[in-house]
Amino acid sequence: MLANMPAMLTAQTPARPAPRDAGRLAVDRAIAELRRGGMVAVRAGPERDRLALVIAAEMTTNDTLAQLRALAGSEPVLAVTRNRAAAFGSGGSAPVVTLALPTGTTADRILDLVDPTRTGNLDGATGLAALSEPGAGPAATGARLAKLARLIPAALVAVVPGLASDQLEVWAREHAVLLVDRVAVDGYPAAVAKRLVRAAAARVPLADAENCEVIAFRPVDGGTEHVVIRIGEIDPSEPVLVRLHSQCLTGDLLGSLRCDCGDQLRGAIRTIAEAGGGILVYLAQEGRDIGLINKLKAYSLQDLGADTVDANTMLGFDDDERVYYPAAEMLRQLGVGRVRLLTNNPAKIDQLAACGITVVERVPHAFPPNQHNQRYLHAKANRSGHLL
Repeated sequence: MLANMPAMLTAQTPARPAPRDAGRLAVDRAIAELRRGGMVAVRAGPERDRLALVIAAEMTTNDTLAQLRALAGSEPVLAVTRNRAAAFGSGGSAPVVTLALPTGTTADRILDLVDPTRTGNLDGATGLAALSEPGAGPAATGARLAKLARLIPAALVAVVPGLASDQLEVWAREHAVLLVDRVAVDGYPAAVAKRLVRAAAARVPLADAENCEVIAFRPVDGGTEHVVIRIGEIDPSEPVLVRLHSQCLTGDLLGSLRCDCGDQLRGAIRTIAEAGGGILVYLAQEGRDIGLINKLKAYSLQDLGADTVDANTMLGFDDDERVYYPAAEMLRQLGVGRVRLLTNNPAKIDQLAACGITVVERVPHAFPPNQHNQRYLHAKANRSGHLL
């Protein structure tokens, strides 16, 4: 038995590690740095010839704000999404808006501007000078990085003036600041999905489906893990019954009545088992991919009267931030190219098709409401286009 172990392990892992992608690894490190309240440099602009320093607005302190001003040698702007800017009347046509901050703006004031759950108010916020930030600009890149870090999608951004394009890397290295490229940030979600590999698998009998295999995938050089639950027998030459389920700690694990996620998860497992076989793809996309902390903030806004769509947009997110590159990649690695999709969300069908997976049929997947989630389900149907 021991003599066969190397061969068995080789079959479960890549024969040769994929080349390390320096740009993607820099994004990984930038995400970690922003989450700990640190500063990173972004190379951006249409010609990638501008250098700016970025800190996540949510993690700003007066000390880091002072460091940002001193190191950049310029005044920072606040980059927020168009959705958040609309909350205090500073509009713009681009997805990201930059706000010129008054002299002496404090970290507390910045947090009031970006986080609608704070007790601070927006008095005096109206009339802040706002400019639409080009998608290739450093402020837009900073806001994207904050979103990738599962923080409120807002950033303090200060351009470093007077640098030629061939001086950007040298400046970042001399000042010991991590440099990340706009192109790597823009392509990060798809790049990570392409590097997913099957990391481990085990038979795990479930209450409603005893013939199950749980297969874990992760990027070859580390990162977010996703799971596939293969139930019963499947024939990849025929359309496979598939459910894409985004993780929901409160609904899946705690039995929250605010959503229908737990019902959808357990119901999908039962449905697939009763059909004889299929796949449930369990994606690490908490709160429609805004993260657990932001989801809880959204819940607190719902308690104040917002619906699920408005709560997300008040925080600066879109209604649904999920992407389905990872789901498509895992299905491909399992030999599945055509699916019968258990869903009430037409966007899942469109996005999965855009990722190269053919959806031959939508299988309805709805459950009765309870007194706590009626408004939530109503918003999903009437504002997000979910089907009944």
